[in-house]
Amino acid sequence: MAEYKVVESLTLPAKGTAIIVVDMQNDFVDPKGALFVPDAPKTIPAISALIERARASGVPIFYTQDWHDEEDPEFEIWGRHAVAGTWGAEIVPPLAPKKGDTVVRKLRYDGFYGTPLDHLLRLKGAQNLVLVGTVANICVLHTAGSAALRWYKVVVPMDGVSALNEGDYHFALRQIDFLYRGSVVKSVQGISFVR
Repeated sequence: MAEYKVVESLTLPAKGTAIIVVDMQNDFVDPKGALFVPDAPKTIPAISALIERARASGVPIFYTQDWHDEEDPEFEIWGRHAVAGTWGAEIVPPLAPKKGDTVVRKLRYDGFYGTPLDHLLRLKGAQNLVLVGTVANICVLHTAGSAALRWYKVVVPMDGVSALNEGDYHFALRQIDFLYRGSVVKSVQGISFVR
């Protein structure tokens, strides 16, 4: 049984909020990908709906993109994946960034580590971050933790993230709720934006 608080709905100010789509790339989301996460494709409709509503409200959309060179030591852990410039590193077509969106390439699990993400979010006045994507207990969790340690308010919709198994999925959500005092929302439909 999950041991974390889940809220049904949450209203966020459009000004002061940003969406971060974490690593929704072919190598993780497509069945032909090097590190396919079977539940990741199921999150696409929810993420797409959230992005659409966010754009309509003027909420900026950020993407993290796992991006490795050919000799990355991380391959000793996970094998080759998301190699710079390859099909596997591309963001899946249904969630492709649009003009005005921001893509931040990252080398490690944490979207803030060694990237300009914090600076770019602050330029947009972001204080609330809605994180969606994969993998819940790896890159989503590390990015959420890094955000919380920078005093961002973290929000994660349950239907917007995926993991390799149910235990890892619930572990990530519990950590986001308990350790980082983030908000776990039952569904992207429960998140609304006010201007």
